[in-house]
Amino acid sequence: MQAFTSEQIGQFRRETPGTDQVIHLNNAGAALMPSVVKAAVDQFLSAEYLAGGYETAADQRADLDRFYTAVAQLLNAKSKNIAFAGNATDAYNKALSSIPFEKGDVILTSLNDYSSNQIAFLQLQKLRGIKIVFSKDLPSGGLDPVDMIQKMETYRPKLVAVTHVPTNSGLIQEVAQIGRACQDRGIYYLLDACQSAGQLVLDVKDLGCDFLSATTRKFLRGPRGTGFLYVSNRVLNAGLSPLFLDLHSADWSQDDQYTPRQDAKRFELWEKPYALMLGAAKAVEYANNIGLDRIEQQVKYLSGYLRASLSSLPKVRVLDKGIKKAGIVTFTMSGLDPVELQEQLRNQGINSSHTTLAYNRFDMKAKKANWLLRLSPHYYNTLAELDRTIEVIAQL
Repeated sequence: MQAFTSEQIGQFRRETPGTDQVIHLNNAGAALMPSVVKAAVDQFLSAEYLAGGYETAADQRADLDRFYTAVAQLLNAKSKNIAFAGNATDAYNKALSSIPFEKGDVILTSLNDYSSNQIAFLQLQKLRGIKIVFSKDLPSGGLDPVDMIQKMETYRPKLVAVTHVPTNSGLIQEVAQIGRACQDRGIYYLLDACQSAGQLVLDVKDLGCDFLSATTRKFLRGPRGTGFLYVSNRVLNAGLSPLFLDLHSADWSQDDQYTPRQDAKRFELWEKPYALMLGAAKAVEYANNIGLDRIEQQVKYLSGYLRASLSSLPKVRVLDKGIKKAGIVTFTMSGLDPVELQEQLRNQGINSSHTTLAYNRFDMKAKKANWLLRLSPHYYNTLAELDRTIEVIAQL
């Protein structure tokens, strides 16, 4: 069932001029921004142009601080637990660098974690001598919570790291149960919410995570170059901080001493793209005002419709697994090149993206696929746009 009336969807589209230009089904890459986001960025840059960068940031400090309150509302958190980041990987790596790993420590993760995360784990394996342990997947797809909890008991990991919604799949992983198990055992828990922020309801109290990293350019519809990190009170009280601090994240308190900030801003740096930060605040506020529960319902409706329509086409193999599925629809087609397929859709005014083996070797091998095309609808898309997309793919 759709969450919005045709009149409401029409309003979203009027507030998103890009919908007049393209059928945008690459929201898992970078969504179309609403007008209010562009206006905020333009306004700030114009003020900087006339008054100076430092002066404009000082004048608009209250508006810039709305970034922290908006993200806190999104996550059911406190502003003091939110840090600005340049992107999701920046946020993730700062969290990862704060964990006091020693040789032999274990990172427990899933087979569906993002490739950049896996590369970071391998670096830690090489530099610190840590061990990487993977939980099994359920036959239906996604991590097996029972197996992961059993491995918590067996390996006593220093960190559990899980991707909520993989970039290469419509899968929604079971993350809240893992969070509760980590809390019970005193294990740090890092949740990659890069693809779930903006399309799913996120409540850090229910998720039980110590860190949550995300970007705003995807389903939150913010500008590129902006993201955030949630940091729990447990982490702050334990004194964890990223590998390198600056004069914003710490105070040079004595000639030979420094004191980290007491809030999550110890995970961010002094220099920021303030115009983009203001735009990101507007984007998160825009989503909060619509309601993430309704956005989640609409995205699941549209992606389910698209997945079912694709499944009926010959030569198309839909690849999404999992009991619960999100707004990323993936498929492959025999006899076609992914770059050519994406380009043909682009020529018809349809935006998509493709993924290769390098994005998740474990998942792609299990699905016996060398590539997939990714379609990711959002609440401003219409059924007519999805039908047109299916029509074009069928003609191919």
